[in-house]
Amino acid sequence: MKNQTMQNSASNPLIIQALQTQAQRLLPLITQTLCARQYSEIIHQRIAQQYDLQTRSAETTTMATDCYQGLTRAKHPQFGSVMIKWQLNVFENQDLSGLTHEYDVLKSLNALLQNQSAQKAFIPSVFAFDTISIQAMGQSQRLMALVMPYYPNGNLAKQLTSQNGPSLTDNHKHHFIKQAAYLVAKLHHAGWLHNDIKPSNILLDAALENGGHNINETSELVMIDFALAQTIHQPINSNPAGTPAYLAPERWQGQRATIQSDIYAFGIMMVEILMGERPFKIAAESIDPMIDWATQHCQQPVPRLPSEYSSYQFIVDDALAKRVEKRYQSMDEVLANL
Repeated sequence: MKNQTMQNSASNPLIIQALQTQAQRLLPLITQTLCARQYSEIIHQRIAQQYDLQTRSAETTTMATDCYQGLTRAKHPQFGSVMIKWQLNVFENQDLSGLTHEYDVLKSLNALLQNQSAQKAFIPSVFAFDTISIQAMGQSQRLMALVMPYYPNGNLAKQLTSQNGPSLTDNHKHHFIKQAAYLVAKLHHAGWLHNDIKPSNILLDAALENGGHNINETSELVMIDFALAQTIHQPINSNPAGTPAYLAPERWQGQRATIQSDIYAFGIMMVEILMGERPFKIAAESIDPMIDWATQHCQQPVPRLPSEYSSYQFIVDDALAKRVEKRYQSMDEVLANL
């Protein structure tokens, strides 16, 4: 077992140490549970902890109100190389609806693709979705596991790093932008908003990858992470949800998510693909990062591209317009311009 990264939301060093200790107890149990279901070569890539804020008081710090989430690589005799997204409650009535929701979205989209056989898959298949009872820390707990294909060539964010970025030609960048636009358009045509569009949620399809760093211009992309997805016509909580670096101005102002907020996030990603960095940034030592991010998105002007990418400027202008009514009204319009 290899634990590559550990994350948690606590800031108190004593709590952090306690969480790390608990994670060291939980991961072997999860490994054992997966092994019993014929998974092998198990690598825990990420583990995070979330608090149930509704039951957690300011005076107490109880571990019983927490829930763990993780991402684990493995192999299976039937499925091959897989990525397992899992969630574990540490309290009997902990709500696990988040992962159930993501499964329901993927199941709905995959069923739609099966009915439209000419359509290429733009999301991962779901190999399995299991709820497993395990004994940990003296009580019965529920492990929920969503099993999907593993994409060895990683995500688009990896291709934009300083190590890989210089090897991307302008044709590669245009291909990634256009393919990503197709992904968002297909999702919208299927009646869904993603609500967290960013390079780390776009994977390269391994079957169409040409070598490690030399991307084939026919490479297909796949969209992942539908934890925040909502149907286009469904009322959505107005509280900002998503990644602050990609969140549209109206979301910071308390308005609901729409097709235009997805288009805005795509516009940020488009600039990032072209320039190798996000257009808006805040200081690492920010006292109130949420206010600083809101200020960047709501008040800073639309970024200007250098002359070599000036042909994209009008698309960026319309994708990142501060006012919703001045923004593209659909991804089809973006694709037509691309």
